[in-house]
Formats: sequence, structure tokens, C-alpha cells
Amino acid sequence: MSQEQTQTENKVMTKKLFVVVIIMVAFGFAMVPLYDVFCQITGLNGKVTGLAVYEEQEPDTSREIKIQFMTINKANMPWDFRPVKTEVVVNPGKEYEVLFAVKNRTGKKMVGQAIPSFSPNLTAQYFNKTECFCFNQQTLAAGESEEMPMRFFVDKDIPERYDTITLAYTLHNVTPDDEQLQAAK
Repeated sequence: MSQEQTQTENKVMTKKLFVVVIIMVAFGFAMVPLYDVFCQITGLNGKVTGLAVYEEQEPDTSREIKIQFMTINKANMPWDFRPVKTEVVVNPGKEYEVLFAVKNRTGKKMVGQAIPSFSPNLTAQYFNKTECFCFNQQTLAAGESEEMPMRFFVDKDIPERYDTITLAYTLHNVTPDDEQLQAAK
């Protein structure tokens, strides 16, 4: 193989590798919107769209669905966080309210944000929140406690196979960095 032939092959390979890098970068940018579309189509990841509007309707009293509530604190979140009731039984089409208790155990003001997820994942599209503490960040002063409401209804179109829904909230510390450092002390 001549030196000229080797140089030509190296140039071709370099161009191919450059194209692969461009494709990888483009794919990296496309991942977030593709993931969102995938989650929306499949219902995976329990993604929810936010506030729903409840219109008075006749509840489906022939069905009962058990709603279980769980709470999880991220490692850097020193609050007490729990559902007041760990489960309720509901009829699809009727609006309900549950409360979640939270207490800032630190000596400093902190800000928290609760992120919901559902199991089974596909039930997220039938679970509608009309009011929820998870829509906004929650600020609590040192030692402050609060009961936070969550109002919801389960869509009457939920398939028969779903008789239990688990809603888990993960509480994250979103206190601005300077306040986090003071709270940690």
C-alpha cells in the first residue's frame, strides 16, 4: 500500500468520523424532546401535565379505586414529610382532598419542591390534580410546620384493570445555595 493510498484512506476515515460526531451531538440535543414524546405516548415516568379543571359530574359509584400515598425525602432534605392518610378509596369522577404534613426540622428557612410519580405509570393520565402543593415551591421558616392540600379526581375513563394507584412524592431541597450552606450548619 502506497503512502498516497494510506493518506486517502485516512482522509476518508476522518470525514466518516466527523459525520459520526455531528450525528451524536445532534442526537444528544434531540434526546430531551424525544424522551418527552416517548413518555407522553407510553405514559412512562409518570409525567403529569399539571393543573386540571374539575367540572361537577356524576361519580361512577360502581367502581372503587384505592389511592396510596408515599413520600420520599432526598438525602439533603432535612424535613419531615408524610401524607396525613396513607390511602383513600375513591370513586372515579368525584373530587377529593388529601393533606400532606411537612415540618422544617432545621434552624433556618428552607425551600422544598415535591415531584410526583405514579405507579402503574399509565395511571398518571387518569389522575387529575386541581390543586397541589407540588405545583409550587414551598418555603418554611426554621421549625415551621404546615399541612398542604392536594385536590384531585380520577377520570371516569380509567380502564377497569386499574384498581390501585400509588402516588409518590419526592421532596427536593431547592433552597438557594447561600441559604443551603447556612441551613447545613
